Amino acid sequence: MDAKLKALEELQKIDLAVLDLQRSGDAFPKRLAELEGELKAAKAAWDVEEKRVDDNERARRDLEQRLNDEKEKVKKWEARLTEQRTTREYSALAREIDIAKKANITLGEELANLTKLREEIETAALAKQEAYDAKQKTVGAEAEDLRKKISELDGRIAELGLKRADEVKKVDASVLQRYESIRKKRMPALSAVVDGTCTGCRMRIPPQLYNQLLTGLPFDVCRSCARIIYVDKTPKS
Repeated sequence: MDAKLKALEELQKIDLAVLDLQRSGDAFPKRLAELEGELKAAKAAWDVEEKRVDDNERARRDLEQRLNDEKEKVKKWEARLTEQRTTREYSALAREIDIAKKANITLGEELANLTKLREEIETAALAKQEAYDAKQKTVGAEAEDLRKKISELDGRIAELGLKRADEVKKVDASVLQRYESIRKKRMPALSAVVDGTCTGCRMRIPPQLYNQLLTGLPFDVCRSCARIIYVDKTPKS
């Protein structure tokens, strides 16, 4: 095999190996993003329940404070009943006390409802937390495995990159330029011709060109797919 062609063939072997590695790892980032999305969704669901717990706690504290303030106000009004000088003043204050007590009953009922709801909300929050913890374990293990595979893949590609840099130096500059141009569009960029057919596009090449490749021309370009083509003249064992 022509030395220039041999160098180009070795270069393509590396490029095809890199391409295979990249394709094998194409699904890794997508799956990793899916796992991170699942974990994020589970955390968001837990956060929603935690906020409900916090909101309930805040509402109960506010209501308790309000109820205590109102009860203190009623006590003060009741203490002032005996100080009223006229029946009208006494009746008016007694009516205000009665209204305030009824309002306090309503506040007490609201507080009881919030207290009852707290247990339900806390149970829901705990369930979401447990779901998140479980998801974190399963997703975390798979995500760690994917990151390991991505790292290993990147390492192998980097090694091939170093090997490629050495092989590039062995390829004729003009041939390399054509090869790189084709490689950006399709692979393989270098294809053998077997029985007059380009193995890259499966189209027959002109008979005259085929004869030239058989009799001495090291390589040329396929008229159909523009790949660099050659005939392997290595003796079959």
